[in-house]
Amino acid sequence: MQHYKPAAHKIWLYGLAGTVWLGVGVMLAVFSSRWLKPIALSSMLLLILAGIALAVPIYYFGFSKLARKNIRRIGAYAKERVCLFAFQEWKSYPLVAFMVSLGIYLRSYSALPKPLLAVLYLGIGGGIFSASLHYFAHILGFFKHEV
Repeated sequence: MQHYKPAAHKIWLYGLAGTVWLGVGVMLAVFSSRWLKPIALSSMLLLILAGIALAVPIYYFGFSKLARKNIRRIGAYAKERVCLFAFQEWKSYPLVAFMVSLGIYLRSYSALPKPLLAVLYLGIGGGIFSASLHYFAHILGFFKHEV
């Protein structure tokens, strides 16, 4: 019996990875905005700045390196058409499941105040969102070379 793997050209893997990362970054920012909405403007601005300040090292030391690693890994595939789920390393899927579970726990069951959680979500979301741009920049560079 032959198993079917949804295959796509590598360019679609870059696009899918960038879109997923961008979507997660936006989703985390939306959660943060809901939690910050009822707070006074001056406090809200300080918390947003704290989230941005947290996003910079998360992007620089974490997600930007991971995005570049994924871009190199996808580019190194020998075949032009690869399994669509290979946009992320297979060993990364359990980590993603853990992070999603931790996020659900933190926002649903944790005693952490939502404004503090908003800073964390903005930091992680901002880092992921910023790193997603690596995928799109790679796609644009890819098409430049194709012309």
